[in-house]
Amino acid sequence: MRVLLAGATGYIGQAVLRELVAQGHEVVALVRPGRQLTTDAQDSVTRIEVSLTDDADWHQWVPPVDGVISCLASRSGAPRDARQVEFEANRKLLKYAERATVRHFVLLSAICVQMPRLAFQREKLKFEALLAESSVPATIIRATAFFRSLVGQVDRVRAGKPFLLFSSGNTTACKPISDRDLARFMVSKLASPPSSTAVLPIGGPGPALTPQDQGRLLCETLGQPFRTTSLPPEMFDWIRWLISPLALVSQRIRDRVEFLRIAKFYATESMLCWDATAERYDAEATPEFGDDTLQAFYAGLASGEIALPERGEHSLF
Repeated sequence: MRVLLAGATGYIGQAVLRELVAQGHEVVALVRPGRQLTTDAQDSVTRIEVSLTDDADWHQWVPPVDGVISCLASRSGAPRDARQVEFEANRKLLKYAERATVRHFVLLSAICVQMPRLAFQREKLKFEALLAESSVPATIIRATAFFRSLVGQVDRVRAGKPFLLFSSGNTTACKPISDRDLARFMVSKLASPPSSTAVLPIGGPGPALTPQDQGRLLCETLGQPFRTTSLPPEMFDWIRWLISPLALVSQRIRDRVEFLRIAKFYATESMLCWDATAERYDAEATPEFGDDTLQAFYAGLASGEIALPERGEHSLF
């Protein structure tokens, strides 16, 4: 298949690009100006440098494709950035897919949209709704936590400092998934478009891990004693209330207020399927895929076999 891939230079987008090439697909990769692709397979990849948020004529440079995969995601989570990327850029991709009669649109979303309290979650859901109304067959992948989001304390623990927890560290959990396994899952769905829009939550191989579990794994892997320091998640509310008056006159402060909301959300909510009837997160109901484990990932970081991933702008640690 010839596949249009948006977000090809992002953390998951790079893995999806590698998987598409490995499976013999021809890829048309949309790349932000100045960014480079991380693949040597030049014969099977066409690089098109465009800004989806600014360039109204980007689609003129795209050859006919069979499928679209969107790995677009807001870099900061700030409301303006979220609206432009999570909704507007994806909307432009969908309009192209409709005009080109694309056979399948695969969207990388996030499992956290089950609790839409944040700007980027609401924009993701707005586009998911647009996708569901479209004539283009679509699959929405709601992924759990990435390995990348669980490496923020590697240097801290290496230095012998205690692992930071919110509250007890046992009130939330996730089934983290590697970039490689998530890419394999997404590409595996490409050739089988659903009859109506499918929403697929997905995590990595279980069991679900709490922050306590993650900290213990990291400390053991790095050869450090497991020591913890507990922080109250309410601290994000306290800081937000303190700086909120300044948000009336400063866009930067408004974005910082949203960052604090994001931080509080991830400190208090699990990245698992939500059972609305029982009003709880359900690890057993959260599907699993792949072979890569967080323990093996930490071991690779400890040995130097795996480089510490670049992290997003709204990283907490």
